[in-house]
Amino acid sequence: MGNIICYGEVLWDMLPSGKKPGGAPMNVAFHVQQLGTSSRLISRVGNDDLGSELIQFLNEKGIDTQLVQQDDALPTSTVEVTLDRNGTPTYEIVENVAWDNIRLMPKLLNKITEIDAVIFGSLACRTVRSRQSLFELLEATTLRIFDINLRPPFYSKTLLERLLNYADIVKVNEEELDIAADWLGGNKFEDEMDKIEAIKNQYNIDIIIITKGKDGVICIYNNELFTHPIYPVDVVDTVGSGDAFLAGFVHAFLNGKSTPNCLELASIMGALVASKTGATPTIRMEEVEKLMYR
Repeated sequence: MGNIICYGEVLWDMLPSGKKPGGAPMNVAFHVQQLGTSSRLISRVGNDDLGSELIQFLNEKGIDTQLVQQDDALPTSTVEVTLDRNGTPTYEIVENVAWDNIRLMPKLLNKITEIDAVIFGSLACRTVRSRQSLFELLEATTLRIFDINLRPPFYSKTLLERLLNYADIVKVNEEELDIAADWLGGNKFEDEMDKIEAIKNQYNIDIIIITKGKDGVICIYNNELFTHPIYPVDVVDTVGSGDAFLAGFVHAFLNGKSTPNCLELASIMGALVASKTGATPTIRMEEVEKLMYR
């Protein structure tokens, strides 16, 4: 059924309705676990009550926390989340928190065996320490899945290019696609497909997935183009919807499903999370099947 590691931030999303567990890597780990793919999280929390609550939450959800470290100096991360009237979030990300200090000791690398994939983003690279730990992990991994997930001001052209050079599968939204394409030569691209092909070829990416909001998703795999529409739901907020989308795709991909089937499950997971509060709601298989066979 697959076995993945998610690397990076774990935190509390401070929503208007109260605090909810979050952080893109943790969200992906949570949702693949719900779908039946074993997940581990490499991150770091503070030696505080918020950290203890997060560890308890992860354990209750069956996510392996052996590789989640505890920091005696830095606090557990929180993010202030504001929502507009469409449920679209804006994030105020606190700096100098525990996941800025992730350390990949040799004994941890020794535990990373029989892993099918590592999922990572760009935000955890905002400090030298956590960035170097990620690069060590990527060197030891065969399938690398990069959810670009740009959060200003915590990225640069140099960083993005280095991460793309490691990636086998890339998920990107339209805005992030434009940023990466501009850095490659911007105005020489006539349309969106030119941008996608340029990025895929420049960095030797096997699969590139572009999420387009209400316009659904585009995926290029083995030089074939696939598309999938969104599933209409009543949106509560879109916090973590993209992470749930990626979790659905990865779960289906690791279980040998066709690309259309991968995009179908991904789109369903993204829609269901958008219909609920926060990034980590419980998703029941009957909800998935109801949208799948509607």
